[in-house]
Amino acid sequence: MRFFQKTKDGGPESPVNAYFLFEIKGLASVAILKFNEGRRESFHTHAFNAYTWFLSGELYEETIDGSVYIYTKSIFPKITRREKNHRVLAKKDSWCFTVRGPWKDTWTETNPENKEITILTHGRKVI
Repeated sequence: MRFFQKTKDGGPESPVNAYFLFEIKGLASVAILKFNEGRRESFHTHAFNAYTWFLSGELYEETIDGSVYIYTKSIFPKITRREKNHRVLAKKDSWCFTVRGPWKDTWTETNPENKEITILTHGRKVI
């Protein structure tokens, strides 16, 4: 559980900073996200479903099947289902507001070079 806390979002190699208003994993989370220029190489799913509103910048979402989506400022949220295996590239710093649902116990990361899948749980522990 966290309140009014800044942290990395998505692990230590992630270029995303999260400014949490609150995070109660069994209930919901609300945060402002700053996607710094760049991306993580691994594709990943999430432990939660999320609604995300893009406030500024431009983000490219690539799914593991090769589809690419571009997101810019919008009043309509992007819906990210926990099963979606993707990675996000920010070509310049970008800001978002996100509301996340309750967490499942696991999610995955997929190495794009060898397609190896790693299953993670709370605290980014490998299981």
